[in-house]
Amino acid sequence: MPGWPDALAGDVPDVARTLLGARIVHDSPEGRVAVRLTEVEAYGGLTDPASHAWRGRTPRTEVMFGPPGRLYVYFSYGMHWCGNVVTGPDGHASAVLMRAGRVLEGVDLARARRGPRVTDRSLARGPACLMQALGLDRGADGVGLLDGGAVRLEPGEGDADRVDGVGAGPRVGVSREPDRPWRFWLSGDETVSSYKRSPRAVR
Repeated sequence: MPGWPDALAGDVPDVARTLLGARIVHDSPEGRVAVRLTEVEAYGGLTDPASHAWRGRTPRTEVMFGPPGRLYVYFSYGMHWCGNVVTGPDGHASAVLMRAGRVLEGVDLARARRGPRVTDRSLARGPACLMQALGLDRGADGVGLLDGGAVRLEPGEGDADRVDGVGAGPRVGVSREPDRPWRFWLSGDETVSSYKRSPRAVR
């Protein structure tokens, strides 16, 4: 993926915008699912109180400290797996949460994982749904997304280059720094999730 390692080492809000339109792919024994990212959130590591890495290195957050281009997976609310693309210079600990996307390949497999009544729009709408559609869990933590393996990141179609096609706003469900406008999405795409402010948000 020429140029991407350097691009992922940039400032996390810029990297987040770059990831819009990119594809996250998982080739599993069951088949391939490819999701085009339509919504992401940036987290700034030691400079961002909303980041898991804000208080420094732990066994859980070690992957976040680099190198960029790896997958950081965490368990949310004791129920769901969520996936992040590690960004920033090695040792910096920033990451971009993959919030939502559109399933481009493997729709039937994604639906088998998500449920028979789930619409195409909702197959990967929300970070937990996205990971479930891809068939990924904690076992993918630390995987190199730029290595051409079974789980990988592929360039998109230049969606983020259309500045007027990208929306920005506060992150979803964040209690610290709730108004930082580090959520980015492809405007008008029906797979983008709804904004919900955390009831515990610090004003």
